[in-house]
Amino acid sequence: MMAKVKITLIRSLIGRNEKQRRTVHALGLKRINQSVLKEDSPQIRGMIRRVNHLVKVEEV
Repeated sequence: MMAKVKITLIRSLIGRNEKQRRTVHALGLKRINQSVLKEDSPQIRGMIRRVNHLVKVEEV
């Protein structure tokens, strides 16, 4: 079984470019302080890397 990561949106999307907004929405985040659990895969890690200044990541 793959490990999971908890991703929390901690910064606003206002003023961010479209690519960053789409990446955050693709992760399933809409509101500040909203958290989602995702499988820890290279695809998810790449998305997190693209918006790492907007989210907080915790190993679960």
